[in-house]
Amino acid sequence: MKQIKRMSQVEFAAYVQSHLLKNGIKVVLSGGASVSFYSNNAYVSHDLDLINVDFVKRQRIKNSLGGLGFTEHGRHFIHSDTKFIVEFPDGPLSVGEEPVKEIVEFEFSTGTLRVISATDCVKDRLCAYYFWNDNQGLAQAVLVAKSYRVDLKEIERWSGMEGKAGEFREFRKKLKEVKPKT
Repeated sequence: MKQIKRMSQVEFAAYVQSHLLKNGIKVVLSGGASVSFYSNNAYVSHDLDLINVDFVKRQRIKNSLGGLGFTEHGRHFIHSDTKFIVEFPDGPLSVGEEPVKEIVEFEFSTGTLRVISATDCVKDRLCAYYFWNDNQGLAQAVLVAKSYRVDLKEIERWSGMEGKAGEFREFRKKLKEVKPKT
């Protein structure tokens, strides 16, 4: 097994997720780390937002992660061999008012990574833009949409259901302004 200090962010996430799953704890990667994944690290996040899909008690998560050498610091879990921190934001696994539509799995030598789809990642980032006027969320949504295939019709439908059709038009405008990487 690869040493933790040599693991990339996604390898580390897969390692943690696989360990938790062996202990009956299902989690899905979301947030900034999913943006890092889908943008090939064009955006860098050092925290792993793992959504606890079965609402397992935090003490059980703490005990499981303790077996890997993690310590709890406030709402985060830290391991001395990596700069990545792990957090378990409150569920449910949703984007706005809708549940996440698709969880995608990727295999790594360190385990299986379970992550929201690229389309749901864009929706997640647009939530920050739509509801908190977070322009960084908009930029991250554009970055993912330019880096990975997403379902723009689904994002448009969802935006309309969230009452954000006008904001979606701004997202489409920004998407057209940004030139794809060559």
